[in-house]
Amino acid sequence: MSQMSLTIAIEGCCHGELDNIYSTIDYIQKENNIEIDLLLCCGDFEAVRCPADLDSMSVPLKYRNMGTFYKYYTGEKVAPVLTIFIGGNHEAANYLWELGHGGWAAPNIYYLGFAGVVNFGGIRIGGLSGIYGYHDFYKGHFEAPPFNESTKRSFYHTRNFEIFQLKQVRRPIEVFMTHDWPNHITDFGDRNKLVRFKPYLHSDIEKGELGNPHSEQLIYSLKPDYWFAAHLHCKFAALVPHEQPVSSKECDNLSDAKRQKVETTDKPQKFTKFLALSKCLPGKHFLQVLTLPSSEGDKILTYDAEWLSILKSTHEFYPVTEVKWVKPTQRLGDRWIFTPTDVEMEDIRKLFNHDLTIPQNFVKTVEPFDMAYRPNENPQTRQFCQKLGIINHFKLKIMTSQRHSFSMDTEYPCAQESGAYTLYSPTDHFPAISPNQFSTHRELQQNMSPDITAQFPFQGPQ
Repeated sequence: MSQMSLTIAIEGCCHGELDNIYSTIDYIQKENNIEIDLLLCCGDFEAVRCPADLDSMSVPLKYRNMGTFYKYYTGEKVAPVLTIFIGGNHEAANYLWELGHGGWAAPNIYYLGFAGVVNFGGIRIGGLSGIYGYHDFYKGHFEAPPFNESTKRSFYHTRNFEIFQLKQVRRPIEVFMTHDWPNHITDFGDRNKLVRFKPYLHSDIEKGELGNPHSEQLIYSLKPDYWFAAHLHCKFAALVPHEQPVSSKECDNLSDAKRQKVETTDKPQKFTKFLALSKCLPGKHFLQVLTLPSSEGDKILTYDAEWLSILKSTHEFYPVTEVKWVKPTQRLGDRWIFTPTDVEMEDIRKLFNHDLTIPQNFVKTVEPFDMAYRPNENPQTRQFCQKLGIINHFKLKIMTSQRHSFSMDTEYPCAQESGAYTLYSPTDHFPAISPNQFSTHRELQQNMSPDITAQFPFQGPQ
């Protein structure tokens, strides 16, 4: 019996160019006679629906544009392949804030939230949104609409709370995504080639300041088969060895612990294959296609029982202020380790009636191009929190910031079927693309699967 497999495409920085990314995937499928089952996007997705979303995005004025996501949000187009994405440092904070625990940003386009783990076809996929900012790392998620110049930047900084939650994961993860790179990842790849291509990185690399020191801890804690990232707009591959399991306490002191000598074991040495990709532009290495073995035949997106159990058991600690969040310790409470037991995960399965399929419950919470934006509680988040039995902090933040409450039975007019929309379509930055404008090539690098990197010429805006 032949082993089942999944063909996955991984994209670096999206920057709102969904039309071109999907066109590239379509070309690759036809050119190579393959079918891509899943697309993973490593941040800077720019899920912009309306002008207020643009205002909530930290990006220079010259790069502000509606992009093409709104077409998929309105239903004008449907994503041709299931897409999962994480947040980066250029995101529509208004929208991603609504889906802090994850959810459908558009039909067939799923956001993992601030952090998350899901399953697809037997593959566990995890991710952490944002980039590292030391001054916000220990704070809670205090930001809420309306965002100002300060909070729309702090919003995209990773937090200690999500790192703590991810450190509770113990079961194997095949794929993990971050936007920025783990600290010291350049020690395991061709650093000299990277510096020749990006000379300004040399100083940070030498000082040990390039990347996120806390996702460095995660790469040794989670030990995923693959780790994908973006952010620096270049391609970089690395092969990270894992010598022996380490405890949570050792993970917290990783910078020292990883350099200590450890005893060899009889088990085969495990590696994490790291790959950073660029943004969707001509001549850039922005897309990788690989095939992974799969243990299940159903290619459906499901919640992960271990992750749901972690969310449920840690929700009482969810930080929502600027006060430094202190993780639970043996001295502070009865429980300080929240790695789920088999019983806890079975309780989660029972809670969901043994069906962890993520419901197709996308609704629009604002009308596209609506100039009269008003922050909304997202029904997906409400339903998720009610089902899991956790506090909906996002609703509470809206109630606090606007000094009024929402009924749990609130109706969202824009969630109703309202017929066709007449929309202003901004001038596209890319002309129509035909197959003869593309070229593909294959290569092997750092034990990665052969990749197909698509490039195409275009005339940018004049």
